[in-house]
Amino acid sequence: MRLRNDRQGYGLVSVGLHWIMAVLVIGLFLLGETMVDLDYTHPWYHKAPDLHRGLGVVTAGLLAFRLVWRLANPLPEILGRPWERRAALWVHRLFYLLIAAVVTSGYLITTADGQALSVFGAFEIPATLHGLENQEDIAGRVHEWLATLLIALAALHGLAALKHHLLDRDPTLLRMLGAGGPHSSSPTRRNTP
Repeated sequence: MRLRNDRQGYGLVSVGLHWIMAVLVIGLFLLGETMVDLDYTHPWYHKAPDLHRGLGVVTAGLLAFRLVWRLANPLPEILGRPWERRAALWVHRLFYLLIAAVVTSGYLITTADGQALSVFGAFEIPATLHGLENQEDIAGRVHEWLATLLIALAALHGLAALKHHLLDRDPTLLRMLGAGGPHSSSPTRRNTP
Protein backbone atom coordinates (compact mmCIF):
# COMPACT_ATOMS: atom_id res chain seq x y z
CA MET A 1 0.00 0.00 0.00
CA ARG A 2 1.30 3.45 -0.87
CA LEU A 3 1.84 6.14 1.81
CA ARG A 4 0.12 9.04 0.04
CA ASN A 5 -3.41 9.42 -1.27
CA ASP A 6 -4.18 9.48 -4.96
CA ARG A 7 -7.42 10.12 -6.84
CA GLN A 8 -8.39 6.42 -6.57
CA GLY A 9 -7.83 5.83 -2.88
CA TYR A 10 -6.35 6.67 0.48
CA GLY A 11 -2.73 6.04 1.36
CA LEU A 12 -1.46 4.27 4.45
CA VAL A 13 -0.99 7.49 6.43
CA SER A 14 -4.58 8.68 5.87
CA VAL A 15 -6.02 5.25 6.62
CA GLY A 16 -3.94 4.95 9.79
CA LEU A 17 -4.88 8.45 10.97
CA HIS A 18 -8.57 7.74 10.31
CA TRP A 19 -8.65 4.57 12.39
CA ILE A 20 -6.40 5.80 15.19
CA MET A 21 -8.53 8.92 15.58
CA ALA A 22 -11.74 6.87 15.41
CA VAL A 23 -10.49 4.68 18.28
CA LEU A 24 -9.38 7.76 20.24
CA VAL A 25 -12.67 9.63 19.76
CA ILE A 26 -14.83 6.64 20.71
CA GLY A 27 -12.51 5.65 23.56
CA LEU A 28 -12.40 9.20 24.94
CA PHE A 29 -16.19 9.42 24.79
CA LEU A 30 -16.61 6.14 26.68
CA LEU A 31 -13.93 7.09 29.19
CA GLY A 32 -15.57 10.48 29.71
CA GLU A 33 -18.97 8.91 30.28
CA THR A 34 -17.48 6.42 32.74
CA MET A 35 -15.26 8.76 34.74
CA VAL A 36 -18.02 11.22 35.65
CA ASP A 37 -19.73 8.43 37.61
CA LEU A 38 -16.66 7.34 39.61
CA ASP A 39 -16.72 8.05 43.33
CA TYR A 40 -13.72 9.38 45.24
CA THR A 41 -12.74 5.94 46.57
CA HIS A 42 -12.55 4.35 43.12
CA PRO A 43 -8.95 3.58 41.99
CA TRP A 44 -9.61 5.29 38.64
CA TYR A 45 -11.01 8.49 40.20
CA HIS A 46 -7.77 10.38 39.51
CA LYS A 47 -6.26 8.16 36.81
CA ALA A 48 -9.21 8.34 34.38
CA PRO A 49 -9.25 12.16 34.07
CA ASP A 50 -5.45 12.24 33.65
CA LEU A 51 -5.68 9.63 30.89
CA HIS A 52 -8.64 11.45 29.31
CA ARG A 53 -6.76 14.76 29.23
CA GLY A 54 -3.54 13.21 27.91
CA LEU A 55 -5.32 11.34 25.13
CA GLY A 56 -7.25 14.51 24.32
CA VAL A 57 -3.95 16.30 23.70
CA VAL A 58 -2.77 13.37 21.55
CA THR A 59 -6.01 13.69 19.58
CA ALA A 60 -5.41 17.43 19.10
CA GLY A 61 -1.91 16.74 17.80
CA LEU A 62 -3.14 14.06 15.42
CA LEU A 63 -5.90 16.38 14.20
CA ALA A 64 -3.34 19.08 13.39
CA PHE A 65 -1.16 16.54 11.57
CA ARG A 66 -4.20 15.15 9.76
CA LEU A 67 -5.20 18.60 8.52
CA VAL A 68 -1.68 19.25 7.22
CA TRP A 69 -1.57 15.79 5.61
CA ARG A 70 -4.99 16.35 4.04
CA LEU A 71 -3.88 19.66 2.51
CA ALA A 72 -0.67 18.07 1.18
CA ASN A 73 -2.43 15.12 -0.50
CA PRO A 74 -5.02 14.83 -3.23
CA LEU A 75 -8.55 14.01 -2.11
CA PRO A 76 -9.57 10.62 -3.49
CA GLU A 77 -12.65 10.71 -5.69
CA ILE A 78 -15.76 10.65 -3.53
CA LEU A 79 -18.19 8.04 -4.77
CA GLY A 80 -21.96 8.29 -4.85
CA ARG A 81 -24.65 10.61 -6.10
CA PRO A 82 -23.92 14.35 -6.25
CA TRP A 83 -25.77 15.05 -3.00
CA GLU A 84 -23.86 12.23 -1.28
CA ARG A 85 -20.54 13.65 -2.44
CA ARG A 86 -21.47 17.11 -1.10
CA ALA A 87 -22.69 15.58 2.18
CA ALA A 88 -19.46 13.61 2.56
CA LEU A 89 -17.36 16.76 2.18
CA TRP A 90 -19.42 18.62 4.77
CA VAL A 91 -19.43 15.71 7.21
CA HIS A 92 -15.63 15.54 7.08
CA ARG A 93 -15.35 19.30 7.63
CA LEU A 94 -17.76 19.01 10.55
CA PHE A 95 -15.62 16.19 12.02
CA TYR A 96 -12.56 18.43 12.00
CA LEU A 97 -14.50 21.33 13.52
CA LEU A 98 -16.17 19.20 16.22
CA ILE A 99 -12.95 17.45 17.24
CA ALA A 100 -11.20 20.82 17.53
CA ALA A 101 -14.11 22.25 19.55
CA VAL A 102 -14.29 19.24 21.88
CA VAL A 103 -10.54 19.42 22.53
CA THR A 104 -10.71 23.18 23.10
CA SER A 105 -13.63 22.92 25.52
CA GLY A 106 -11.78 20.14 27.39
CA TYR A 107 -8.75 22.41 27.67
CA LEU A 108 -10.98 25.19 29.05
CA ILE A 109 -12.37 22.82 31.70
CA THR A 110 -8.93 21.69 32.81
CA THR A 111 -7.32 25.13 32.91
CA ALA A 112 -10.29 27.04 34.38
CA ASP A 113 -8.50 27.47 37.72
CA GLY A 114 -5.28 28.70 36.10
CA GLN A 115 -3.42 25.39 36.43
CA ALA A 116 -1.49 24.07 33.43
CA LEU A 117 -2.66 20.92 31.65
CA SER A 118 -0.24 18.08 32.42
CA VAL A 119 0.20 15.61 29.59
CA PHE A 120 1.12 12.20 31.04
CA GLY A 121 3.56 14.00 33.36
CA ALA A 122 5.86 14.56 30.36
CA PHE A 123 5.09 18.23 29.74
CA GLU A 124 2.52 20.88 30.53
CA ILE A 125 0.37 23.14 28.39
CA PRO A 126 -0.03 26.48 30.13
CA ALA A 127 -3.43 27.92 31.03
CA THR A 128 -3.95 30.81 28.64
CA LEU A 129 -7.62 31.60 29.17
CA HIS A 130 -8.82 31.11 32.72
CA GLY A 131 -10.69 32.70 35.57
CA LEU A 132 -13.87 33.40 33.65
CA GLU A 133 -17.04 33.17 35.72
CA ASN A 134 -18.35 29.58 35.69
CA GLN A 135 -15.75 28.64 33.06
CA GLU A 136 -15.41 25.03 34.22
CA ASP A 137 -19.18 24.44 34.35
CA ILE A 138 -19.97 26.12 31.02
CA ALA A 139 -17.04 24.50 29.22
CA GLY A 140 -18.06 21.17 30.78
CA ARG A 141 -21.59 21.38 29.41
CA VAL A 142 -20.32 22.45 25.98
CA HIS A 143 -17.75 19.63 26.04
CA GLU A 144 -20.43 17.04 26.81
CA TRP A 145 -22.85 18.32 24.14
CA LEU A 146 -20.19 18.54 21.46
CA ALA A 147 -18.79 15.10 22.33
CA THR A 148 -22.29 13.61 22.06
CA LEU A 149 -22.80 15.34 18.71
CA LEU A 150 -19.41 14.04 17.56
CA ILE A 151 -20.35 10.46 18.45
CA ALA A 152 -23.71 10.83 16.70
CA LEU A 153 -21.91 12.09 13.59
CA ALA A 154 -19.48 9.16 13.81
CA ALA A 155 -22.42 6.74 13.95
CA LEU A 156 -23.98 8.41 10.90
CA HIS A 157 -20.62 8.23 9.13
CA GLY A 158 -20.35 4.51 9.91
CA LEU A 159 -23.87 3.87 8.66
CA ALA A 160 -23.12 5.76 5.44
CA ALA A 161 -20.00 3.62 4.92
CA LEU A 162 -22.07 0.46 5.40
CA LYS A 163 -24.69 1.77 2.97
CA HIS A 164 -21.99 2.32 0.35
CA HIS A 165 -20.62 -1.17 0.95
CA LEU A 166 -23.81 -3.21 1.28
CA LEU A 167 -26.33 -1.36 -0.90
CA ASP A 168 -24.29 0.57 -3.44
CA ARG A 169 -21.55 -2.06 -3.59
CA ASP A 170 -18.92 0.57 -4.23
CA PRO A 171 -15.41 0.50 -2.71
CA THR A 172 -15.86 3.45 -0.31
CA LEU A 173 -15.50 1.35 2.85
CA LEU A 174 -12.83 -0.89 1.36
CA ARG A 175 -10.71 2.14 0.46
CA MET A 176 -10.66 3.22 4.12
CA LEU A 177 -9.74 -0.33 5.10
CA GLY A 178 -6.83 -0.11 2.68
CA ALA A 179 -8.31 -2.66 0.29
CA GLY A 180 -10.29 -0.75 -2.37
CA GLY A 181 -9.60 1.13 -5.55
CA PRO A 182 -7.55 0.14 -8.58
CA HIS A 183 -4.78 -1.13 -6.31
CA SER A 184 -6.90 -4.15 -5.38
CA SER A 185 -8.83 -6.80 -7.25
CA SER A 186 -12.19 -6.00 -5.64
CA PRO A 187 -15.03 -5.34 -8.09
CA THR A 188 -16.55 -1.88 -8.10
CA ARG A 189 -19.90 -0.51 -9.12
CA ARG A 190 -20.71 3.14 -8.82
CA ASN A 191 -24.03 4.81 -8.43
CA THR A 192 -24.65 7.50 -10.96
CA PRO A 193 -27.35 10.15 -10.80
